[in-house]
Amino acid sequence: MDRREKIARLAQTKEDEVLLARVYERITMAAQRNVPASSCFLSKREQMLVQELLRGEEFVFFGGAALSEREVCCYLPEYLDESWLYSEGGPIAAVRASFYEQDRLTHNPKQVIKLMGSGIKRETVGDIYVAGGSCDFLVLREILPYVLQNLPSAGRTKLSLQEISLADIQLPQQAVKTVRDTVPSLRLDGIISSGFSISRGKAADYVSAGKAELNYLPCMKGDTQVSE
Repeated sequence: MDRREKIARLAQTKEDEVLLARVYERITMAAQRNVPASSCFLSKREQMLVQELLRGEEFVFFGGAALSEREVCCYLPEYLDESWLYSEGGPIAAVRASFYEQDRLTHNPKQVIKLMGSGIKRETVGDIYVAGGSCDFLVLREILPYVLQNLPSAGRTKLSLQEISLADIQLPQQAVKTVRDTVPSLRLDGIISSGFSISRGKAADYVSAGKAELNYLPCMKGDTQVSE
């Protein structure tokens, strides 16, 4: 199966096709030239698609922080190890936006991007961590100068920006709920029923309505077997 056939099989939208073609060309060309290269930031769903597309190729995903959700796809030549990703020459930069603590900045990443405005595209911004009086966020290093010079505020909130090292990012504590249960089988609708304390019929309805994802990809079959 050639590249075009594989992209056509994996892509679910025209945007997917464009993205996958762009990532494939950037990573494979870098491998041919033996130089480092990276993609734009990818959602978990996009990472799954890229991982399938580049199966057999050399690449790594990197988000700049532990357990990051949005990551870039990178090619590293043999003369570089993964420590290069954290260096000043790496593909990702971290920015701390400080603001008056009494001001409120939404914790919704999409809303933060909207407030930022200034022509910043979502694909150039990684994870966003909002805390009291500050917001740490990750950007492609190529847009760092633009961000530092053109982002004085987010909505009505005045910002003071500075670049920080990736090691200095303030990660918020995650709220986690652990659910333990015994299920008769590893069907997707059964797992959803158990995890969210709803009937299996209702779980099946949600799945068939396209409201469930398995490994970050849409799944509309309730009898799909999942692994531990």
